[in-house]
Amino acid sequence: MIIKIDCVKGNVHDFKLFKISNLKFSKKIIILADLGYLGIKQLFEKAMIPCKASKNKPLTKKEKKYNKQLSQKRIIVENKIRECKIFRIVKDVYRGKHKNYGMTWNLIAGLVNFKASTNHFKFAN
Repeated sequence: MIIKIDCVKGNVHDFKLFKISNLKFSKKIIILADLGYLGIKQLFEKAMIPCKASKNKPLTKKEKKYNKQLSQKRIIVENKIRECKIFRIVKDVYRGKHKNYGMTWNLIAGLVNFKASTNHFKFAN
């Protein structure tokens, strides 16, 4: 379920936007992030990000297994983002007023959440 979406004007990196938003998490929560959030381990000790390979240091089998398990958990998040981007207004260049951009994203998130909640019910004919 999508709980909150923050938007700012201009090009801002995801991790910088995350730090600006000042979200407070319980110590019990585990954060599953991608490589765009490399510094998150300093902020939240229970954050999980994939291991990064370099040209001189390839991933070990253990690191590859960890990355695969993490990606299997994160796919749910990526699928929710995809469901939002099916709506053309959030996929393409936004041509409306900037003050409405966050409201538009939150409206789409509400529709995606509603769609997910109604999928649990089966209607009899």
